[in-house]
Amino acid sequence: METQLLGDSLQQLEKAAELIKNGEVVGIPTETVYGLGADASNEEAVRKIFAAKGRPADNPLIVHLADFSDAEKYTTRIPALARRLAEKFCPGPFTIILPKNDKIPHVTSGGLDTVGIRIPAHPVMRRIIELSGCPIAAPSANTSGLPSPTTAAHVMDDMKGKIAAVVDGGQSEFGVESTVIAIENENTVRILRPGCVTREDMLEVCGNVIIDHAILNELGKDEKAASPGMKYKHYSPKADVVLIDSDIEQFTAYVGRYNGDKVYSLIFDGDKEGFPYNCLAYGADSLQQAHNVFSALRQLDEMGAEKVFVRAPSTDGVGLAVYNRLIRSAGFEVIRI
Repeated sequence: METQLLGDSLQQLEKAAELIKNGEVVGIPTETVYGLGADASNEEAVRKIFAAKGRPADNPLIVHLADFSDAEKYTTRIPALARRLAEKFCPGPFTIILPKNDKIPHVTSGGLDTVGIRIPAHPVMRRIIELSGCPIAAPSANTSGLPSPTTAAHVMDDMKGKIAAVVDGGQSEFGVESTVIAIENENTVRILRPGCVTREDMLEVCGNVIIDHAILNELGKDEKAASPGMKYKHYSPKADVVLIDSDIEQFTAYVGRYNGDKVYSLIFDGDKEGFPYNCLAYGADSLQQAHNVFSALRQLDEMGAEKVFVRAPSTDGVGLAVYNRLIRSAGFEVIRI
């Protein structure tokens, strides 16, 4: 099919909303990454998302709504702690897993009886939700397994000819997908996927925040993914990625053993001076690294990299989200020196 590139004028957003109402898939900007948006209640439309991405059917989708009060239309129960968290972090890069009702088909929830609810902050995404009148399922708008897209150009690279349209709303602000949490009890949440809302942020609202083991470890073959981004190799360029947890001197020495024209390193901004090998920098701190990591991985593909050594970020704060994306990009191949 022909994929239209739309702008963010009201007329163009009305066109995008009409396509979604009619069961089509549209690439939409959010503050995290670009999403592939379709009517979450329309099974046929949701199947088009899975087909366009090449996404496994047991990988659940997040449902985006204009206001958290709308969650009552699609869930059977909203715990008090979920409401407190939503009041603090919505709209924003934050997803809450809740028990779903029959308005959300199992194809959307990856066969689970729960659904991730997110209230995006990006004005373009919010306007499209309002104009369409639909709950919008929107996983990242990339071919499954590749780095997530943070610009409309990235989406067109992956999705041209596969979806009806892409809306250009500029570069994504945060650069990594939303934090996903599940409610454990009246005072405890479990982080299933880290993002820019951190454990420290949530401790201001609840007494206990658990970091799920799957954030830094591979799920077992028969374990179900309760959140997107938990089960499969994700976020990976075409190059072979190796994550190295070390200081810059040890990192440089290790990379030197494998140096070649098609070998690149992804390092911190402060590491570049004097680094003797092919490299890109992806930020000086965790927020910058989150913003830049996916575009840097895509750039390395454009540069023809076949092997990429990545200096591992901190796992504190937002750094945990960056580390989580990189460890999956590397297929859990980590070298600790």
